[in-house]
Amino acid sequence: QVQLVESGGDLVQPGGSLRLSCAASGFTISSFAMSWYRQAPGKERELVARIQSDGTITIYTDSVKGRFTISRDDAKNTVYLQMNSLKPDDTAVYYCNAVRIFKDYWGQGTQVTVSS
Repeated sequence: QVQLVESGGDLVQPGGSLRLSCAASGFTISSFAMSWYRQAPGKERELVARIQSDGTITIYTDSVKGRFTISRDDAKNTVYLQMNSLKPDDTAVYYCNAVRIFKDYWGQGTQVTVSS
């Protein structure tokens, strides 16, 4: 059974940090591009960060550049999102995505709330 399970979401104060994890099971992530998306209330889901299968290329949406870092550990079949200097605008449900040709998998999401 293919699964992506996100964890690490929490309530954090502005300026704080969180590390999200996405653990895959039922398949190996090594041949997949892995991404984090987020969806805030009333807004469309947006791409936050992506890392290619070989780990050499990463992309970030402009609003998180310099604050968020995506990484992958293929040995652990897990992808991470380190989030620093969090802002209230980062509040959203964060989703993990694994994609390659003919395959597209999603997790159920983890809530991140940035508030004082």
